Amino acid sequence: MIAISCEDISISFGAETILENVSFSINEGDKLGIVGVNGAGKSTLVKIISGEYRQDTGNVYISKDKTVGFLDQDIGFDSENTLIDEMYFAFPELIADEVRLNELHEKIEAGETDKTIITQYTSLHDSFLSRGGYEFRSRCRGMLVNLGFDESFWQLRISSLSGGQKTRVALAKLLLSDPDIFVLDEPTNHLDTNSLTWLEQYLKASRATIIVVSHDRYFMDVITNKILDIENGKAILYDGNYSEFVVKKSTDREVQMRHYINQQREIQRIEEIIEQQRRWGREKNIRTAESKQKMIDRMEKVERPEDLPDTIRMRFTKSGESGNDVLIFHDLSKSFPGKPLFSDLALTVRKNERVFITGENGCGKSTLMKIISGFEKPDSGYVEYGYNVVIGYYDQENQNLNNEKTVIDELWDCEPGLTETQVRNALALFLFKGDNILKKVEVLSGGERARLTLAKLLMKKMNLLVLDEPTNHLDINSRETLENAVSEFDGTVIAVSHDRYFVKKLSTRILDFNAVNDGEIFDYKGSYSDYIEYRDNYLVKTETEETEEISSGKLSYLENKKQQQEKRRHENTMKRIRENISKIEKEIERLDNIMFGEESSNAELVAECFEKKEALEAKLLHLYEKYDKLGGEI
Repeated sequence: MIAISCEDISISFGAETILENVSFSINEGDKLGIVGVNGAGKSTLVKIISGEYRQDTGNVYISKDKTVGFLDQDIGFDSENTLIDEMYFAFPELIADEVRLNELHEKIEAGETDKTIITQYTSLHDSFLSRGGYEFRSRCRGMLVNLGFDESFWQLRISSLSGGQKTRVALAKLLLSDPDIFVLDEPTNHLDTNSLTWLEQYLKASRATIIVVSHDRYFMDVITNKILDIENGKAILYDGNYSEFVVKKSTDREVQMRHYINQQREIQRIEEIIEQQRRWGREKNIRTAESKQKMIDRMEKVERPEDLPDTIRMRFTKSGESGNDVLIFHDLSKSFPGKPLFSDLALTVRKNERVFITGENGCGKSTLMKIISGFEKPDSGYVEYGYNVVIGYYDQENQNLNNEKTVIDELWDCEPGLTETQVRNALALFLFKGDNILKKVEVLSGGERARLTLAKLLMKKMNLLVLDEPTNHLDINSRETLENAVSEFDGTVIAVSHDRYFVKKLSTRILDFNAVNDGEIFDYKGSYSDYIEYRDNYLVKTETEETEEISSGKLSYLENKKQQQEKRRHENTMKRIRENISKIEKEIERLDNIMFGEESSNAELVAECFEKKEALEAKLLHLYEKYDKLGGEI
């Protein structure tokens, strides 16, 4: 049975046509994904379906008695209610019935045995029970936890939350209201990986009809069974999830182009015959020419596929070869007041690795990226950079943009030696053309700021890319372009991303901040797909395993195993410290030989060596103290 049908939907804003004669329908229980570049009209269409916008022409039909719930990506949600109370208010009828039940119960307890009161109480109680009256509060609490709000958030007022947190609250409230049709505009924004996975499974299992706009291709693959592709104001409906849609669209486009080319060749062949017959000019030739012209006129013309929408173009430029050891983390620790992030982080990043860091929001991923890039200092430990390492850093908050500058000045100031034509050409690669280059940075959208930050990054030469949520605010086409650029980059990559499609395609190593307890970082050398399989099979304990009664013999075995693991971990730490001490002592000895040897007359070289020696001696002192603290003898 059809749940929603759109017929010839058209809408324009001023002289710009956004949607033109868009028609499609979906059945009850279908899960439709809507895709297209930024500005294609995706959000406009879902606002028309939800009733927030009114189309210029066409009609939207929604199945009778079906309720529609809409999540807007720009929700502007505000309230002075606490977080938990706002959830409870998603059930106004149950709350009212709860109050009435308490009133009737108090009357009965006070000795009022009027038959009417008892009948009302019994009837209302049965109805309250059947509609989940005794479960809705626990459902609210569970929903909050699954969307990243633990108990510490529940008494906060909505007005005190960030924009992203308010959007998650609105999503939680909408899910609790359980409409027949969900219309969701970018529901995955502001969700960490755990919340994303939970939402996927929740929507996948739901019997509701779902219409979702999202740039998260992994999410779309899991959720959807139909894709509506909006391009150049038109829309085409495809069966299947996102990956299937990509293949079908490419194939359909190739087939259409081939048919178009073949038909054009045939038309050209017939037109040449017509021209030849007309040149001969006899009556028979004229009749032949007219017959051939009618043949062309009767043809059902194959339209040439429209040009694909513009997308960004980019390629990172490498700055020479780095050493094999690109970064070495020496017992890094970092915390903020009341919030420890990570401690004693020790690992080495090798040349050409693609390391992706995952974990919940607020666990320290972006902080680690800032430490690597030199914008944040650790509480203890240090980062050692390998030979000839040159860093290119993408900041997810785009803080390196000056709001007071124009777009062209912001990029030009990075490379003042370029001509205006060169700067304009560079901006055009990121879709800044015409008057757009004269916009102030402060008025740019999130997507435009992201593109400008990438443009600035592209002006540099680097052999280590440090990317903090680079796909945020980018549409699917731009994400795919970025993926290809990173894939072709002949250097090392360290990235934080919630875009699992992006991670799955590029990763060769995963650092998971939340895979094990006590804030440890789990280091898995392999692809994201392999890691997920390993995590699910070996790292995630089931409820049955956690509550299993352990025999005294097994307990003793586990305790002994734990001690052996701690012993090995301690020995490995001591060994690593000894190796680092030896390495630094040799380097200090080498610098001494330069400073007091034959090259001691070179004042500039001696000064440089002295500065390096001071830094190394500070590191050496730190290692001595740590080794001594762990019970070693220098």
